[in-house]
Amino acid sequence: MRPTAQKSIPKGRPVGSKSADPIIAAAFGQAVVSLRVAAGISQESLALSASIGRSNMSAIENGRTVPNFVGVVKIATALDCSLAVLVEEFDKAYRLALEAASDATQ
Repeated sequence: MRPTAQKSIPKGRPVGSKSADPIIAAAFGQAVVSLRVAAGISQESLALSASIGRSNMSAIENGRTVPNFVGVVKIATALDCSLAVLVEEFDKAYRLALEAASDATQ
């Protein structure tokens, strides 16, 4: 048998690609803000309780980044709500964002 040439796979994402969908990121951020404000918690206090840097929490709330699952669990715990409540709030914000995006293209 002839040895097969192995193809080189470049590391990382292609240039210009993003790991988070901007509509999902914005909706998740809005959900966090909504629950945080309803609970009367400051962004800094939420970040501290969730063991997330304040600047990273700001990026999450502003839709610039999306936390991994561990981060989502930490945020829900710091908000003293279940994952289901956080996901439900995200779902509301996501549906509104999709409707707005759909209206903008029509």
